[in-house]
Amino acid sequence: MYERIRFTEYLDLDLNDDHWYCHDCGTKLISAKQSYKKGCLVAERDPRDIHNPVIGGEYSFAPDPEWVRILEFYCPNCARQIETEYLPPGHPITVDIEVDLESIKARLASGKVAIQAGKLCKPEELTA
Repeated sequence: MYERIRFTEYLDLDLNDDHWYCHDCGTKLISAKQSYKKGCLVAERDPRDIHNPVIGGEYSFAPDPEWVRILEFYCPNCARQIETEYLPPGHPITVDIEVDLESIKARLASGKVAIQAGKLCKPEELTA
C-alpha cells in the first residue's frame, strides 16, 4: 500500500490504483495512464478578462485573443483550479505530465526510493 505522491500543488498520484486525484478534496480524476486534464472541467477564458489592458490603443499589453487562448482546468468536485494553459488558437491541449508507473513501482519495491510526506525520496533523505 503506497502513500499518494503529490505531483503538483493540487494534483496527487495514487500508485495503488494508478489514478490522478485532486489534492484538496481527494476526488478521483482519471487513470494516470491518461492526461489528468481529461479528468478535469475545462474553462476557456478571454485573455483580456485576465490581463486587463494597461493602456488604451492597439498595444495594450493584454494578450490578443486572436493569438492566444487561456484554458483553466478544474477539479469536477471542489472546483479547485489545478492548472492553467496558454495556447495558440487551434493548438491541442498539451500533455505536460507522463508517468512511468511501472518504473516508479519497481524503484519503490527495490528500496531505491521511498515516499515520505507525499514526496519521492532517496532512502538517505528520509526523516524519522
